[in-house]
Amino acid sequence: MRAVVLGIGNIILSDEGVGVRAVEAFEQRYRLPEDILAIDGGTSSMELIDELSDLDFLLVFDTIVAGKPPGTVVRLAGEEVPAFFRRKLSPHQISLSDLLASLEFLGQAPKDIVVLGVQPVTLELGMDLTEPVAARVPELVDMAVAEFAARGVQLAPHSAKAA
Repeated sequence: MRAVVLGIGNIILSDEGVGVRAVEAFEQRYRLPEDILAIDGGTSSMELIDELSDLDFLLVFDTIVAGKPPGTVVRLAGEEVPAFFRRKLSPHQISLSDLLASLEFLGQAPKDIVVLGVQPVTLELGMDLTEPVAARVPELVDMAVAEFAARGVQLAPHSAKAA
């Protein structure tokens, strides 16, 4: 299975950076097979077109403004994903929407997309996640591992000792 774990967000806008922090934590905790790539997408867009073309599975970590209590974890899949990216929730999402639309137009859209995120407390200028959002990062990583397991891929944690 060819897959990408993509963390998106702006790390200078507090909780907007949760996607980037989650993909960092994911990479730190798990060894990834050659066919699974973890990408810190930051606020990137069309420059990711090659990496996201013809994927079997795209897992996105992001901030999700869903009108839920701050710190709530949200999972979107299937038809919920395009609807999520049609709304302007933060500056980077319009470009990701354009990227996914371009991939679809080219016939190279990911076959399966899941978005995992957290309802932010704030999107104000700041380099740190708020405590309620930061506390959810390990849960996001565990959810990502479960998404891969549900698709028949078992990810191995990095060992505590170097070999």
